[in-house]
Amino acid sequence: MKRLFLGLFLFASWQLSAQELYMPRNIKKAYENGTRNISGAPGKNYWQNKGIYNVEVKVDANAKIVSGKETILYSNNSPDNLSELAIRFVNNLHKPQAPRSGWVSSDFLTSGLHIKSFIVNGEKYAINSDDWGTVEKVKLNSVLKSKSKAEIKIEWEYPLSVQSGREGQIDPETFYVAYSFPRISVYDDYNGWDMLPHSDRQEFYNDFNDYSFAITVPKNYVVWATGDFLNPEAVLQSDYLKRYRNSLRSDKVIHIATKEEMKSGKVTKHNKWNVWKFKASHITDFCFALSNHYAWDASSVQLKTKRASVQAAYSPEAKDFEHYVEWMRYNLDWFSKNWPGVEYPYNVMTAIQGYADMEYPMMINDTSIPDDFQDARLTADHEIAHTYFPFYMGINETRYAFMDEGWATTLEYLIGIDENGEAKAKEFYKNFRVKRWINDPSAEQDQPIITMSTQVSGAGYGNNSYVKSSLSYLALKDYLGDDLFKKALHHYMNNWNGKHPIPWDYFYSMNTGSGKNLNWFFNNWFYTNNYIDLKVAAASQMNDLLTINIDNVGGFVIPFETEIIYEDGATEKLHFSPSVWEKDQKQTMLTIPITKKVKSVNLDGGIFMDYTPDDNKKNL
Repeated sequence: MKRLFLGLFLFASWQLSAQELYMPRNIKKAYENGTRNISGAPGKNYWQNKGIYNVEVKVDANAKIVSGKETILYSNNSPDNLSELAIRFVNNLHKPQAPRSGWVSSDFLTSGLHIKSFIVNGEKYAINSDDWGTVEKVKLNSVLKSKSKAEIKIEWEYPLSVQSGREGQIDPETFYVAYSFPRISVYDDYNGWDMLPHSDRQEFYNDFNDYSFAITVPKNYVVWATGDFLNPEAVLQSDYLKRYRNSLRSDKVIHIATKEEMKSGKVTKHNKWNVWKFKASHITDFCFALSNHYAWDASSVQLKTKRASVQAAYSPEAKDFEHYVEWMRYNLDWFSKNWPGVEYPYNVMTAIQGYADMEYPMMINDTSIPDDFQDARLTADHEIAHTYFPFYMGINETRYAFMDEGWATTLEYLIGIDENGEAKAKEFYKNFRVKRWINDPSAEQDQPIITMSTQVSGAGYGNNSYVKSSLSYLALKDYLGDDLFKKALHHYMNNWNGKHPIPWDYFYSMNTGSGKNLNWFFNNWFYTNNYIDLKVAAASQMNDLLTINIDNVGGFVIPFETEIIYEDGATEKLHFSPSVWEKDQKQTMLTIPITKKVKSVNLDGGIFMDYTPDDNKKNL
């Protein structure tokens, strides 16, 4: 009993100390309301809203118009009565008057969304969408009460952008159709309605919804989409249907259709229009692509509880894409078994050759990099890693991009070690991720990671979202060790998969999952203007003891190696984890037993690149 009492006392004390992390006032309110908990788990009052979407969409390949009608059964699970609905349509970014993060060409511009009808619970609303941005509120005639549902019916159309980025016309007969339907924006426990406009820099935040799509396209067009393909027998000719079905149980790459077969009109049923049906449940988004001339490869991979389909659609001139299916088979298996060590959660993954280097639930849209297969493969690795962050975890990328981009960058690096060897993976990570940040001393480089992603731009956005956050996760992995780090990471993921975590849920989940108070670490990495810069202040040898005094000039608590060069030419490398900074983040003293006379010492952070490496060495 004494042990139990002491344990409860220590846990209570640890919880109090966990409150040392700064929180904005709205986040504090969520914890006070019991929707989130200092343990890192969802609170006893946690809730999130949900939509069940039935969408019929038609793509006119000649007019380049996407039109549709949808029915949304929306559940207001919040404790609030809602007097309005926020409707989000990301593709209004293409309207000339839309605020954007950068310059666009005239081929990017369109007239945007046109709503033909808008009905709530059988009551028709007069909607003029001409002046709508990417998110707009509709005042409800009758309040949507707490714990009640509403049926929303919307009929709409919009033109496909000529310029293809995250969506649009990849070529005149290949389209990536994403963010393609009006949806109800997120209403959550810490901000209410998500009214942040999409600017083409920060990414997305959506509810976990259920989607049923019926996609009407002209004959000879094949559709690839999020979710389970429900009616292949209704749209594919028998030979291609057989190849497709074989791919679902094959470890080998099957060429379902070549470019020549697609162009010959042999692949799809000879109806003027074919309707392709897909379904996906408890997922944050739905997208699709179509082409009448892309080659179509497929295979599948046996995971622990299921066999997942892996597909690629591409122009045969893209030689890297010829390898995509085999790369993705390896990718899904590796992520499931190693890092993050959670089974790939869906039934399919499809890669489309486009221009975005962008992730979507169960799909990626990648640029071809035919002259650098390592880069091409790491691009696929990165985008598929996003399956876990943000999709499995429901992250608010708009506000907290470091919660998904940083993890995808980390997973890309870890699988890259396996694919390319440690030396090549480290070199790529340093050159592509770290070097530009650490070598640029300008102020925008060193803004705190916790800064809301909409409040940083350019280099500041990239550094926080990809570079520094990834380095923080790798530094924490080094500090905790692989086993404890994975245990804590899984605790966080189990707490929040299918929900909406925010940074404090990550911090507190990792505290609880590791059994350690990591606030000192999180304060250091997320709340400061730190950078990486170590300095050997002094080094001396007294008989069989080497003493090295190190100043942490930049401030970030990093792992590093100390290389000892002896007078006889021999060298020795010793690894030190961030634990050396736990008591004092400004300086540390290493005492190392030795048996020979030392000539010099050198510090090497590896991927934790130093701003002033010249002062990392000291001659004795």
